[in-house]
Amino acid sequence: MCEYCGCQSLASIDELTREHETLVNLVGRVRQAHQDGDITRMADLARQISAVLGPHTEVEEHGLFPALAPEFPEKIAALEAEHRRVDRVLAEADAGVPADPAWPARFLEALALLREHILKEQDGVFPAALACLSTEQWEAVEAVRARVTSRTAQSSAV
Repeated sequence: MCEYCGCQSLASIDELTREHETLVNLVGRVRQAHQDGDITRMADLARQISAVLGPHTEVEEHGLFPALAPEFPEKIAALEAEHRRVDRVLAEADAGVPADPAWPARFLEALALLREHILKEQDGVFPAALACLSTEQWEAVEAVRARVTSRTAQSSAV
């Protein structure tokens, strides 16, 4: 992943980057499950991806992206649309193995999009944020992360 601009020195970007790395590792496991013909494992991994991606997307869409949208409105809108496309396919596995025999192929396509999406964020969004965001905007991103982390910890404790 990106290490050339110094953006990972910020806690917000470092955490988002670590989540990207987790997602990339899960994608590799999905590919192996697909190769093995294990659709049940693919569906389980889809739920694991959703568990990481849900809070991650919330931090981006409610913290980072609003700060960048005035400067890069089309790019941010495109990234949010990609979030929706990936989320729709992941949601098909929320209740278990999807009955649709075309789901595994759709899932792999969504994961290819996710991989491209991650690269756009690592190589474009994060360095742009480093250059453009004010201290107050970074604090807003951190506040979103704190809310998401607190809510996730509370739901895990239940």
